[in-house]
Amino acid sequence: MMEVILGKKVGMTQLFDKDALVPIAVVAAGPCKVIQKKTEKKDGYNAIQLGFGEIKKSRITKPLLGHFKKGGVIPQRYLKEVRTDDIDQVEVGDEIKVNIFKEGDLVDVSGISKGKGFAGVMKRHNFKGGPASHGAKQWHRRPGSIGASSDPSRVFKGKKMPGRMGGGKVTVRNLMVVKVDEKRDFLLIKGALPGKNGGLLTIKKVKNTLVEKG
Repeated sequence: MMEVILGKKVGMTQLFDKDALVPIAVVAAGPCKVIQKKTEKKDGYNAIQLGFGEIKKSRITKPLLGHFKKGGVIPQRYLKEVRTDDIDQVEVGDEIKVNIFKEGDLVDVSGISKGKGFAGVMKRHNFKGGPASHGAKQWHRRPGSIGASSDPSRVFKGKKMPGRMGGGKVTVRNLMVVKVDEKRDFLLIKGALPGKNGGLLTIKKVKNTLVEKG
């Protein structure tokens, strides 16, 4: 069975484990529907399209409604395509729940990080800033010189400068599943996850990395 699921970040909490306080991220994961299968023979690669979160028919476009109708699936709010080699293990209409994970599994979690807007070099790249005394006027947070001399007469690509910060895809790897709540479709994962509360996450199991709790 597929070892990937979509979910929403609920928030952070904490648990005690042998007198140690463990930070826990709570995720409302699934259930997800398999909307479409893509095969290497037909599409050039193997993948499945997952749907998460039911939505009213009146809130989606007619082409998308036909897409769901073709798969015989209730319209879903979120759609996500996931590459997989286990394409023969799933069929359109199958439901994926949190029970594909168990306590001790390691997972990779992907999401969109919080957008910080336009940020300077100190916030965006951890620059130390300019001098704070000795006649340094209005220079405390500036980046300093960015260019070379007349040769090469340009700024090289990748130069760390002020700009848009956050709001991009982030993957946090090898986080441990602490608890699986099948009744409420909750996953409790050790550590912090990308994005804001309510943001969409993709949780994928890391193969052959079961950690036994001692």
